[in-house]
Amino acid sequence: TIQYGFGQLGSGYTTDGSEVTPPAGKVIVAITVVLDCKFEELVAEVTDGISYVGDHNTQLAGNGAGSQRIPSAELFPAGITIYGRWTKMELSQGAAILYYGV
Repeated sequence: TIQYGFGQLGSGYTTDGSEVTPPAGKVIVAITVVLDCKFEELVAEVTDGISYVGDHNTQLAGNGAGSQRIPSAELFPAGITIYGRWTKMELSQGAAILYYGV
């Protein structure tokens, strides 16, 4: 299953203003920033007590002491990739390539 956890199950491209939800049965497992990005929404999957960084307060308890939600004003520079498991995302600025996994 490791090979299916790093985007071999498809990808997508998005720019600001488009809400993206992964295909049925999949989640977004990596986001590569193409143009400097700000997230309007980044909804982390929460399963089995494991949490991933996102913009909602609900997952914070599982992210460890001192972890914070991603504020909408946070700018992610082009060229970086973030990893996790997200069920939905929308950019308020920029462009990104999304990679899907199970």
